[in-house]
Amino acid sequence: MTTAPSDDSALKAKHRAMWALGDYPAVAAEVIPELGTVLAGAVAAGPGVRLLDVGAGSGNAAIPAALAGADVVASDLTPELLDVGRALAEQRGAKLTWEQADAEALPYADASFDAVMSCVGVMFAPHHQPAADELVRVCRPGGTIGLANWTPQGFIGQMFAVLKPYAAPPPPGAQPPPLWGSEEHVTALFGDRVTDVVAQRRTVRVDRFATAEEFRDFFKATYGPTIAVYRNIADQPDKVAALDEALAELGRRNDLGRGAMDWEYLLYTARRAG
Repeated sequence: MTTAPSDDSALKAKHRAMWALGDYPAVAAEVIPELGTVLAGAVAAGPGVRLLDVGAGSGNAAIPAALAGADVVASDLTPELLDVGRALAEQRGAKLTWEQADAEALPYADASFDAVMSCVGVMFAPHHQPAADELVRVCRPGGTIGLANWTPQGFIGQMFAVLKPYAAPPPPGAQPPPLWGSEEHVTALFGDRVTDVVAQRRTVRVDRFATAEEFRDFFKATYGPTIAVYRNIADQPDKVAALDEALAELGRRNDLGRGAMDWEYLLYTARRAG
């Protein structure tokens, strides 16, 4: 088993707390509901498939996979998100297992899943190589690895670039999440341990917000990384005002009309070699 660096406990605690801020399940359900269904289909979730969802959150991909008939384990670092997922799964009649787990040190045996997936989840693990190693390790030879991750060039990649000057410095060794949306980066992470790679840059249509300001205010209230950045500058009103305007401008720049936006992501599938 690949193990995360031994001094990471404080960093992981901080990540857990960040994703418990606000209401990420509202983001998944109201803003990007189709993304999980697309990924579950891409990994051919269905009867007879034992599937692990890494960074599952509240089950945006895990629940559709379970409803398709797969035997699903939904894992996430943040137990508050899993609690919401359990309730959502019960409402929708989906049966699956929910377990707290660190993407960089998964508590599962080698080759124990037919498919391993992550829907804008594993990309937020701070150390990319250990996380990639774990995805490969727990997938059986010939099994499928499937990822949907925001690209650096797309809307969320742009948003993180806007947030960066106002955020606390990242811890040593932590890598930017949107790198997982770069085919070259993911190719380097997996190397020759995977075959039959299919990498497609796609977009998801987001029409939840009527205005750029509505997008900004929703993400200020619900999205953990945005909330954390605003907390970092809470005692600097000039910076708060500047970030408010920068996020609104981001929304205006990407507005296709009446608030609709296309957010780019990389849909990546591969088979574990061996």
